[in-house]
Amino acid sequence: MTGGQPTPQDGVVFDRVGKSFPSGDKNNPTVVLHEISLTVAPGRFVAVLGPSGCGKTTLLRLADGLSRPDTGSVRIFGRPPQPGPDIGFVFQSFRLIPWASVAQNIAFGLADLGLSKRELDDRVAHHINLVGLTRVANAFPASLSGGMRQRVALARALAPDPRVLLMDEPFASIDAQTRELMQIELLKIWAQRQSTVIFVTHSVDEAILLADQIVLLAPRPGRVVEVLDVDLKRPRWVFDTQTLPQYLELKNHLSAQMRKLVLSDPSSDFFGR
Repeated sequence: MTGGQPTPQDGVVFDRVGKSFPSGDKNNPTVVLHEISLTVAPGRFVAVLGPSGCGKTTLLRLADGLSRPDTGSVRIFGRPPQPGPDIGFVFQSFRLIPWASVAQNIAFGLADLGLSKRELDDRVAHHINLVGLTRVANAFPASLSGGMRQRVALARALAPDPRVLLMDEPFASIDAQTRELMQIELLKIWAQRQSTVIFVTHSVDEAILLADQIVLLAPRPGRVVEVLDVDLKRPRWVFDTQTLPQYLELKNHLSAQMRKLVLSDPSSDFFGR
Protein backbone atom coordinates (compact mmCIF):
# COMPACT_ATOMS: atom_id res chain seq x y z
CA MET A 1 0.00 0.00 0.00
CA THR A 2 1.14 3.49 -0.62
CA GLY A 3 0.09 6.86 0.66
CA GLY A 4 -0.34 10.17 -1.10
CA GLN A 5 -1.80 10.81 -4.53
CA PRO A 6 -2.12 7.59 -6.61
CA THR A 7 -0.41 7.39 -10.00
CA PRO A 8 -1.02 4.96 -12.91
CA GLN A 9 1.99 2.94 -11.74
CA ASP A 10 0.35 2.26 -8.37
CA GLY A 11 -1.36 -0.94 -9.56
CA VAL A 12 -4.87 -1.43 -8.16
CA VAL A 13 -6.27 1.73 -6.59
CA PHE A 14 -9.52 2.05 -4.63
CA ASP A 15 -10.20 5.74 -4.02
CA ARG A 16 -12.95 6.46 -1.43
CA VAL A 17 -15.08 3.64 -2.80
CA GLY A 18 -18.63 3.12 -1.60
CA LYS A 19 -21.11 0.46 -2.69
CA SER A 20 -24.71 -0.27 -1.72
CA PHE A 21 -27.32 -2.81 -2.77
CA PRO A 22 -31.14 -2.61 -2.69
CA SER A 23 -32.89 -3.86 0.41
CA GLY A 24 -36.50 -4.48 1.38
CA ASP A 25 -36.80 -0.76 2.09
CA LYS A 26 -36.13 1.11 -1.15
CA ASN A 27 -35.28 4.24 0.83
CA ASN A 28 -32.63 2.46 2.89
CA PRO A 29 -30.27 0.42 0.70
CA THR A 30 -27.77 -1.91 2.33
CA VAL A 31 -24.39 -0.18 2.48
CA VAL A 32 -21.75 -2.86 1.81
CA LEU A 33 -18.60 -0.74 1.46
CA HIS A 34 -17.91 2.73 2.83
CA GLU A 35 -15.02 5.05 1.92
CA ILE A 36 -12.58 2.28 0.98
CA SER A 37 -9.22 3.79 0.06
CA LEU A 38 -6.23 1.53 -0.56
CA THR A 39 -3.55 0.92 -3.15
CA VAL A 40 -2.15 -2.49 -4.06
CA ALA A 41 1.28 -1.95 -5.58
CA PRO A 42 2.35 -3.89 -8.69
CA GLY A 43 3.66 -7.37 -7.97
CA ARG A 44 2.43 -7.39 -4.38
CA PHE A 45 0.45 -10.20 -2.75
CA VAL A 46 -2.24 -8.63 -0.57
CA ALA A 47 -4.68 -10.60 1.57
CA VAL A 48 -8.05 -9.07 2.44
CA LEU A 49 -9.13 -10.44 5.81
CA GLY A 50 -12.38 -9.91 7.63
CA PRO A 51 -15.52 -11.52 9.04
CA SER A 52 -18.55 -12.41 6.95
CA GLY A 53 -20.47 -9.42 5.68
CA CYS A 54 -17.57 -6.98 5.40
CA GLY A 55 -17.74 -6.75 1.60
CA LYS A 56 -14.62 -8.73 0.64
CA THR A 57 -16.19 -10.33 -2.44
CA THR A 58 -17.80 -7.04 -3.45
CA LEU A 59 -14.35 -5.45 -3.36
CA LEU A 60 -13.10 -8.06 -5.86
CA ARG A 61 -16.13 -7.55 -8.10
CA LEU A 62 -15.34 -3.85 -8.23
CA ALA A 63 -11.72 -4.63 -9.10
CA ASP A 64 -12.59 -6.79 -12.11
CA GLY A 65 -15.23 -4.46 -13.50
CA LEU A 66 -18.20 -6.81 -12.94
CA SER A 67 -19.64 -4.17 -10.62
CA ARG A 68 -19.30 -0.39 -10.41
CA PRO A 69 -18.87 1.71 -7.28
CA ASP A 70 -21.65 4.08 -6.25
CA THR A 71 -19.09 6.58 -5.00
CA GLY A 72 -15.37 6.95 -5.53
CA SER A 73 -13.39 5.14 -8.21
CA VAL A 74 -11.37 2.01 -8.95
CA ARG A 75 -8.33 2.06 -11.24
CA ILE A 76 -6.27 -0.84 -12.57
CA PHE A 77 -2.89 0.53 -13.63
CA GLY A 78 -4.47 3.91 -14.27
CA ARG A 79 -7.64 2.76 -16.06
CA PRO A 80 -11.17 1.76 -15.00
CA PRO A 81 -11.37 -2.03 -14.64
CA GLN A 82 -12.86 -4.04 -17.48
CA PRO A 83 -13.41 -7.81 -17.53
CA GLY A 84 -10.77 -9.29 -19.82
CA PRO A 85 -7.43 -11.10 -20.02
CA ASP A 86 -5.59 -8.53 -17.88
CA ILE A 87 -7.62 -9.59 -14.84
CA GLY A 88 -7.85 -13.21 -13.66
CA PHE A 89 -10.49 -14.35 -11.17
CA VAL A 90 -10.40 -17.56 -9.12
CA PHE A 91 -13.66 -18.36 -7.34
CA GLN A 92 -14.30 -20.49 -4.28
CA SER A 93 -16.77 -22.68 -6.18
CA PHE A 94 -14.44 -23.58 -9.10
CA ARG A 95 -17.03 -22.62 -11.81
CA LEU A 96 -15.71 -25.08 -14.36
CA ILE A 97 -17.62 -26.05 -17.51
CA PRO A 98 -18.88 -29.57 -16.67
CA TRP A 99 -19.00 -30.86 -20.26
CA ALA A 100 -15.50 -29.56 -21.09
CA SER A 101 -12.24 -31.37 -20.36
CA VAL A 102 -9.45 -29.96 -18.21
CA ALA A 103 -7.68 -28.70 -21.35
CA GLN A 104 -10.87 -27.21 -22.79
CA ASN A 105 -11.68 -25.41 -19.53
CA ILE A 106 -8.23 -23.81 -19.51
CA ALA A 107 -8.51 -22.90 -23.21
CA PHE A 108 -11.86 -21.18 -22.58
CA GLY A 109 -10.19 -18.10 -21.10
CA LEU A 110 -7.91 -17.76 -24.15
CA ALA A 111 -10.61 -17.56 -26.80
CA ASP A 112 -10.38 -13.79 -27.30
CA LEU A 113 -6.57 -13.49 -27.48
CA GLY A 114 -6.27 -14.23 -31.19
CA LEU A 115 -3.81 -17.08 -30.69
CA SER A 116 -3.04 -19.58 -33.43
CA LYS A 117 -4.00 -23.20 -32.74
CA ARG A 118 -0.38 -24.07 -32.02
CA GLU A 119 0.02 -21.10 -29.65
CA LEU A 120 -3.24 -22.01 -27.93
CA ASP A 121 -2.27 -25.66 -27.53
CA ASP A 122 1.19 -24.75 -26.24
CA ARG A 123 -0.17 -22.33 -23.67
CA VAL A 124 -2.81 -24.77 -22.45
CA ALA A 125 -0.23 -27.56 -22.16
CA HIS A 126 2.14 -25.26 -20.27
CA HIS A 127 -0.49 -24.33 -17.69
CA ILE A 128 -1.71 -27.91 -17.30
CA ASN A 129 1.86 -28.87 -16.48
CA LEU A 130 2.26 -25.82 -14.23
CA VAL A 131 -0.51 -27.02 -11.91
CA GLY A 132 0.46 -30.70 -12.15
CA LEU A 133 -2.52 -32.04 -14.10
CA THR A 134 -0.86 -33.47 -17.23
CA ARG A 135 -2.17 -36.99 -16.54
CA VAL A 136 -5.79 -35.79 -16.41
CA ALA A 137 -5.71 -33.25 -19.25
CA ASN A 138 -8.59 -34.98 -21.04
CA ALA A 139 -10.66 -35.72 -17.94
CA PHE A 140 -13.91 -33.95 -17.09
CA PRO A 141 -14.52 -31.99 -13.85
CA ALA A 142 -16.90 -34.57 -12.37
CA SER A 143 -14.09 -37.14 -12.26
CA LEU A 144 -11.66 -34.84 -10.44
CA SER A 145 -11.14 -34.24 -6.73
CA GLY A 146 -11.87 -30.83 -5.25
CA GLY A 147 -8.17 -29.99 -5.17
CA MET A 148 -7.75 -30.94 -8.84
CA ARG A 149 -10.76 -28.84 -9.86
CA GLN A 150 -9.31 -25.86 -8.06
CA ARG A 151 -6.01 -26.42 -9.89
CA VAL A 152 -7.93 -26.25 -13.17
CA ALA A 153 -9.61 -23.02 -12.07
CA LEU A 154 -6.23 -21.55 -11.13
CA ALA A 155 -4.67 -22.59 -14.45
CA ARG A 156 -7.61 -21.10 -16.36
CA ALA A 157 -7.15 -17.77 -14.56
CA LEU A 158 -3.38 -17.78 -15.11
CA ALA A 159 -3.37 -18.84 -18.77
CA PRO A 160 -4.08 -15.35 -20.24
CA ASP A 161 -1.12 -14.07 -18.17
CA PRO A 162 -3.14 -11.45 -16.26
CA ARG A 163 -1.52 -8.44 -14.64
CA VAL A 164 -3.93 -8.76 -11.71
CA LEU A 165 -5.12 -11.99 -10.08
CA LEU A 166 -8.21 -11.82 -7.87
CA MET A 167 -8.89 -14.79 -5.60
CA ASP A 168 -12.10 -15.18 -3.60
CA GLU A 169 -11.43 -17.72 -0.82
CA PRO A 170 -10.25 -20.20 -3.46
CA PHE A 171 -9.16 -22.92 -1.02
CA ALA A 172 -12.00 -22.71 1.50
CA SER A 173 -13.95 -25.69 0.13
CA ILE A 174 -11.08 -28.21 -0.05
CA ASP A 175 -9.63 -30.36 2.72
CA ALA A 176 -6.90 -29.04 5.00
CA GLN A 177 -4.04 -31.08 3.55
CA THR A 178 -4.89 -30.19 -0.06
CA ARG A 179 -5.37 -26.58 0.97
CA GLU A 180 -1.84 -26.45 2.36
CA LEU A 181 -0.43 -27.93 -0.85
CA MET A 182 -2.42 -25.48 -2.98
CA GLN A 183 -1.13 -22.55 -0.92
CA ILE A 184 2.44 -23.65 -1.58
CA GLU A 185 1.79 -24.15 -5.31
CA LEU A 186 0.19 -20.72 -5.54
CA LEU A 187 3.20 -19.08 -3.89
CA LYS A 188 5.59 -20.88 -6.22
CA ILE A 189 3.64 -19.68 -9.26
CA TRP A 190 3.38 -16.15 -7.90
CA ALA A 191 7.13 -16.05 -7.26
CA GLN A 192 7.67 -16.82 -10.96
CA ARG A 193 4.94 -14.53 -12.35
CA GLN A 194 4.97 -11.62 -9.89
CA SER A 195 1.35 -10.81 -10.72
CA THR A 196 -0.49 -8.37 -8.50
CA VAL A 197 -2.66 -10.57 -6.26
CA ILE A 198 -5.66 -9.66 -4.10
CA PHE A 199 -6.59 -12.73 -2.05
CA VAL A 200 -9.77 -12.81 0.06
CA THR A 201 -9.79 -15.07 3.12
CA HIS A 202 -11.37 -15.61 6.53
CA SER A 203 -8.25 -17.38 7.79
CA VAL A 204 -5.63 -15.51 9.78
CA ASP A 205 -3.08 -18.28 9.23
CA GLU A 206 -3.65 -18.30 5.48
CA ALA A 207 -3.29 -14.53 5.25
CA ILE A 208 0.01 -14.57 7.14
CA LEU A 209 1.41 -17.48 5.11
CA LEU A 210 0.61 -15.94 1.74
CA ALA A 211 0.64 -12.17 1.89
CA ASP A 212 3.09 -9.29 1.79
CA GLN A 213 0.39 -7.15 3.39
CA ILE A 214 -2.92 -7.82 5.10
CA VAL A 215 -5.90 -5.49 4.82
CA LEU A 216 -8.33 -5.95 7.71
CA LEU A 217 -11.94 -4.98 6.97
CA ALA A 218 -14.72 -4.28 9.44
CA PRO A 219 -18.33 -5.27 8.61
CA ARG A 220 -21.61 -3.37 8.26
CA PRO A 221 -20.52 -1.48 6.24
CA GLY A 222 -17.12 -2.72 5.07
CA ARG A 223 -14.30 -0.32 5.83
CA VAL A 224 -10.55 -0.54 6.28
CA VAL A 225 -9.54 -1.02 9.92
CA GLU A 226 -5.81 -1.36 9.36
CA VAL A 227 -3.15 -2.45 6.87
CA LEU A 228 -0.33 -4.61 8.23
CA ASP A 229 2.98 -5.60 6.65
CA VAL A 230 3.99 -9.25 6.96
CA ASP A 231 7.72 -9.13 7.64
CA LEU A 232 8.44 -12.85 7.43
CA LYS A 233 11.11 -14.32 5.17
CA ARG A 234 10.00 -16.16 2.02
CA PRO A 235 9.48 -18.94 1.14
CA ARG A 236 7.55 -19.41 4.37
CA TRP A 237 6.66 -23.07 3.94
CA VAL A 238 10.27 -24.25 4.26
CA PHE A 239 10.57 -23.37 7.94
CA ASP A 240 8.25 -23.39 10.93
CA THR A 241 6.93 -19.84 10.87
CA GLN A 242 4.46 -20.59 13.65
CA THR A 243 7.25 -20.68 16.22
CA LEU A 244 8.59 -17.24 15.26
CA PRO A 245 7.85 -14.35 17.65
CA GLN A 246 6.86 -12.10 14.70
CA TYR A 247 4.35 -14.69 13.49
CA LEU A 248 2.83 -15.23 16.92
CA GLU A 249 2.54 -11.51 17.58
CA LEU A 250 0.84 -10.88 14.24
CA LYS A 251 -1.49 -13.87 14.59
CA ASN A 252 -2.53 -12.93 18.12
CA HIS A 253 -3.19 -9.36 17.06
CA LEU A 254 -5.26 -10.32 14.01
CA SER A 255 -7.19 -13.02 15.87
CA ALA A 256 -8.09 -10.56 18.61
CA GLN A 257 -9.15 -7.98 16.04
CA MET A 258 -11.30 -10.52 14.20
CA ARG A 259 -13.07 -11.52 17.42
CA LYS A 260 -13.67 -7.90 18.29
CA LEU A 261 -15.09 -7.14 14.84
CA VAL A 262 -17.44 -10.13 14.87
CA LEU A 263 -18.76 -9.35 18.35
CA SER A 264 -19.18 -5.65 17.61
CA ASP A 265 -21.29 -6.31 14.51
CA PRO A 266 -24.87 -5.22 15.39
CA SER A 267 -26.31 -7.84 13.03
CA SER A 268 -24.30 -10.70 14.54
CA ASP A 269 -26.22 -13.65 16.02
CA PHE A 270 -23.41 -14.63 18.36
CA PHE A 271 -24.45 -15.30 21.97
CA GLY A 272 -28.11 -14.85 21.11
CA ARG A 273 -27.84 -11.30 19.87
